[in-house]
Amino acid sequence: MKHIKNILAVIGGLFVVGSLIYAVQDKPTQNEAILKAHREKVDKNVAEGYQISAIDIPEDLNFAGEPVPQEDPEIMERVDREFLVNTYWQSNALLLMKRANKYFPIIEPILKKNGVPDDFKYLAVAESGLQNVVSPAGATGFWQIMKATGREYGLEVNENVDERYHIEKSTQVACEYLKKWKERFGTWTLTAAAYNAGPGGIQKYMNIQKVDEYYDLLLGQETGRYVFRIMAIKEILANPAKYGFEVEKDDFYTAVPTFSVEVDTAVESWADFADLYEINYKILKRHNPWLREPHLNNASKKTYVIEIPNKGYYRESK
Repeated sequence: MKHIKNILAVIGGLFVVGSLIYAVQDKPTQNEAILKAHREKVDKNVAEGYQISAIDIPEDLNFAGEPVPQEDPEIMERVDREFLVNTYWQSNALLLMKRANKYFPIIEPILKKNGVPDDFKYLAVAESGLQNVVSPAGATGFWQIMKATGREYGLEVNENVDERYHIEKSTQVACEYLKKWKERFGTWTLTAAAYNAGPGGIQKYMNIQKVDEYYDLLLGQETGRYVFRIMAIKEILANPAKYGFEVEKDDFYTAVPTFSVEVDTAVESWADFADLYEINYKILKRHNPWLREPHLNNASKKTYVIEIPNKGYYRESK
């Protein structure tokens, strides 16, 4: 498909013309011919090359192996919307691809170990864009876990330490949560919807509407789009070239190798601790975002595992 390349070509041309306009303000006569030529080139690209194409939806669309009822025209309109939105929001899609290369190798084996379908890594993408964000409701981290849920499943959550920011531990909690509600709802599709709306919310809709399939439920806007959005993200990230994205191996983000250091005492200053390993506080926090304060109280003498980047991956701290 050429539509993404065409769009980028036109945007690039417009950028060049804009730059030329800025550059030649003081020399309009000298550069008039050059500027005219670039304008003509952009006009030609707009007239002949700029195309927005419909998306070909895969015929075997599914979530976690559970097929989508593609014979239903209303369902397919909803599918089409998510494919269009997520394909043509090119900058966001590219960022997700780049981040996925860095974080999926951490998430995938934890899902596999717990018997959770691999497709759920795309749920994390839909939830947070693979960033340690905080929602207005207080849901936190890659998996957008609420404080009470994190504590219920054994995460330490306080001002000093918040393990919802710990990718391995939060992924394990997400797996346990998902498996619990899969037993209750029976399908991974409803389980994913329950992750978004809450199990109580999904059960309420099911009771009122007297149906037991996600695709038969009339849901609110966000949850009604949720599973379709995950499937669109899955398809685009798994097959970028099919949707017009040209991404080389060197374009992806990669994880910096680390080694582990155990700490079972209080730490007065993480900045001083970082200096011992010839890094700075920012780099220490980058690899250990679950450390929430510049110090560690650790009155209980709990053992924490701190990740330290191998030497040579960051410039020397001044």
